[in-house]
Amino acid sequence: MGDKIERLKSIADKLDIGHYHRHVFLCTGGNCCSSKDGEAAWEALKKELKETKLSLSRGPNACYRTKVGCLRVCSHGPIAVVYPEGVWYHGLTAERIPQFVQQHLIEGKPIDELVFARNPLPNPTGSDEPTGPTD
Repeated sequence: MGDKIERLKSIADKLDIGHYHRHVFLCTGGNCCSSKDGEAAWEALKKELKETKLSLSRGPNACYRTKVGCLRVCSHGPIAVVYPEGVWYHGLTAERIPQFVQQHLIEGKPIDELVFARNPLPNPTGSDEPTGPTD
């Protein structure tokens, strides 16, 4: 069991998990949108995060991304959710990704016309600093 945990900690360290300030989950669909549209949105998100350097784990806007097969909304996709804000988006197509990255992830202003729900995570530490893995 110890070897597994050490391996996982090593992977987390390589991915800089524990240093990001936001996490975007993007549904690439099948039910909420076509797989083609979902994959196009995913590729656009990867490109924009890389070009804006938000995919780097340092800095106030550092953002991790995860592609998911389903966020269980299954309508008007691609669906995305941004944590810790808990802002849920519909229709986050590849064409809308640049605006999403600029307006929400860089400027901190959700795109209200694409938001359909909010469920922010509480901050139990009261700090804006990210928390790293515990030993």
